[in-house]
Amino acid sequence: MGVKNNASGGKGPCGGRDGGEGKREGMTGRTSRSNHPERQKPLDKVLRLQSRLREAAKRHSGRRFHALYDRIWRGDVLREAWKRVKRNRGAAGVDAQTIAAIEQYGEERFLSETQSLLRAGKYRPAAVLRRYIPKADGRRRPLGIPTVRDRVVQAAAKLVLEPVFEADFEECSHGFRPGRGATGALEVLRKTAHNHVLDADIRDFFGTMDHQVLMKRIERRVSDRRVLRLVRQWLRAKVMDDGRESTTLAGVPQGGVISPLLSNIYLNYLDGVWRRQCTHLGVLVRYADDFVVMCRTAKECEEAERRVRIILERLKLELHPDKTRRVDLSWGKDGFDFLGCHLRKRLSGPIWEKERRRVYFLQRGPSQRSMKRVRQRVKELTPRARCHDDVREVIADLNPVLRGWGNYFRTGNASNQFIDIDRYVWRRLKTLRVKRAGRQLRAGVAERWSEDYLVGLGLHRLRGTVRYPEVT
Repeated sequence: MGVKNNASGGKGPCGGRDGGEGKREGMTGRTSRSNHPERQKPLDKVLRLQSRLREAAKRHSGRRFHALYDRIWRGDVLREAWKRVKRNRGAAGVDAQTIAAIEQYGEERFLSETQSLLRAGKYRPAAVLRRYIPKADGRRRPLGIPTVRDRVVQAAAKLVLEPVFEADFEECSHGFRPGRGATGALEVLRKTAHNHVLDADIRDFFGTMDHQVLMKRIERRVSDRRVLRLVRQWLRAKVMDDGRESTTLAGVPQGGVISPLLSNIYLNYLDGVWRRQCTHLGVLVRYADDFVVMCRTAKECEEAERRVRIILERLKLELHPDKTRRVDLSWGKDGFDFLGCHLRKRLSGPIWEKERRRVYFLQRGPSQRSMKRVRQRVKELTPRARCHDDVREVIADLNPVLRGWGNYFRTGNASNQFIDIDRYVWRRLKTLRVKRAGRQLRAGVAERWSEDYLVGLGLHRLRGTVRYPEVT
């Protein structure tokens, strides 16, 4: 589909003169291409678009962007969005259309149809499929699964909107942001290491986000009515639960591609107010809807909780009365869980031995819940029914789990927990070998199936993989 270019010298979406860079690109129509063998790839163009949007947002903190919708249906943006959705795989939505089915149908054909719907203003999101996953406390967490087409459009919108809002996000926010992650959040806590912590939990955050409040936060940066309508459509999309459709009046479905960005936009108000008015009380560290405040004194921690409640009330949110608590870390009295880790102060043995001074450092390792989860996953992959499988096949299934879990926790003080999991895996695999041998097991043979023997067959060993952030 051929599309005319903007007039040369017209204004682009980021101010200044466009210089031809803002042209729309069809999925199948003719586009101007360089004959240079190293001409720009689609991803390069998307990165350049994001860079221009980010710089424009930084230059003018109060600017509202009015020409973003036509960037969302650009061919290169939709292709990059599809690549990301495809890479994440995921289940089918209410239409039962899978990633594999789209690959068979034709990726370019699918993207071309999606682009046509967006360009003509005929795109309408389908209902979100409700699924439940078990939580550690025995309850179930609701997830919303959009269709693949909706995930692609959400991913394209995220590619365009994220750089605009990134310019406004505060340093205390670490979750679901480019170049940031859980390790950075945990390191801030380790280096701050104050003795009093407000361990906060927002009651049903994703289920109670107020749509009107959220849209006002988005409208502070976006004036493009088509983009605002697109977001409203996702917020108002029906939910298919056990064959029945219902309409949600509040909340954002967990599982949507754009949901983490919307949550950061929503809670950026908390971050901003804290930076401007409350930094004297303590250090706020937030990862999506999970956050803690580290304070020097118990009095400051109590006041921090009072301020947080006031700020959240403006957002029509509230702290969970049972899960929110104030923790005293001094002298290693207590600890708290955050982002899958348990954090607690420990006495420095070397300093005590050399100087007889009691110096405590904040350390972290896998929480009991994280240990339980990885053991459960190992158990699921090593049932007794697999005793007749080649042990190398079982190891091949275990290794991705062990590597992923180990890579997440290796930047803390997890040596002892790593040894425990290594031993647990070894016992599970040895049990399979013993069961396979049955009555034919000769004396002394089982002793040969040591941990080193299994490592020789390719088993990933966690012990010795701890690397502190400064080293990694």
